[in-house]
Amino acid sequence: MGASADPPGPGPLRWLPFRFDRGVGVAVGAGVVLALTGAFGTNIVPLWLRLAYWVPLILVGAVWATLCSRLIERVVDPDEQPWLTVAALSAATAGPVVVLVWLVTGLVFENEIYPLDRLAHFVGPVLVVTVAISAINVFLGRPPPVQTHAGAGGSGPARFLDRLPPKLRGATLHAVQAEDHYLRLHTDRGSDLILMRLSDAVAELEGLEGARTHRSWWVARDAVRDVARSDGRAALTLEGGIVVPVSRRYARALREAGWY
Repeated sequence: MGASADPPGPGPLRWLPFRFDRGVGVAVGAGVVLALTGAFGTNIVPLWLRLAYWVPLILVGAVWATLCSRLIERVVDPDEQPWLTVAALSAATAGPVVVLVWLVTGLVFENEIYPLDRLAHFVGPVLVVTVAISAINVFLGRPPPVQTHAGAGGSGPARFLDRLPPKLRGATLHAVQAEDHYLRLHTDRGSDLILMRLSDAVAELEGLEGARTHRSWWVARDAVRDVARSDGRAALTLEGGIVVPVSRRYARALREAGWY
């Protein structure tokens, strides 16, 4: 179902910019592992209490990390600089989480708030967990180079074309660009937004010759009009003057496929 150029108002849970399919799974898994192993001296309490302590703490930290990642990814491209992304995300996340862990740990294990001079004791453990979870999320979140292919003779059009908003029906699709929870569809009749994940869209774009050029872009091969390269990076100029970045992570696959 198409959306207007202005995204619709918030629906259930849409206010939270969190990647539930990956982030929650990683956070819950990490919390369970830390509880089962009694990490950082928490084995002095029963398992049920360790689970009640670790899982919510990791989930809250994961939500905060996701909020931070939205800002960090505007400055650092995770595809180009994954370890810098991990470092920036860990640094941004750790500060507030250290305070949270200091507060919750005192209440859970001592039924009191620890003195401020114990706050520094939590920096090391929090950094270890934060760096590990950040690295897992950053590297799991790097989509592989994917190319879509034109349908064989007699096959129907790509399923994704059924999602074009009414004003774009019948238009030629040039590119699909991720914008937070939405996708901007660039066509020869203008652009519009729909609510969908890019990874799901790419699966439905099979039947059109194209490829992901960046974590936020899929491009139709026929729409490419020019390629510019500088400092080891490439950018594609599409029909209509749209300029699309090519991440180093995707560049090799595109070169091997003869895009440039």
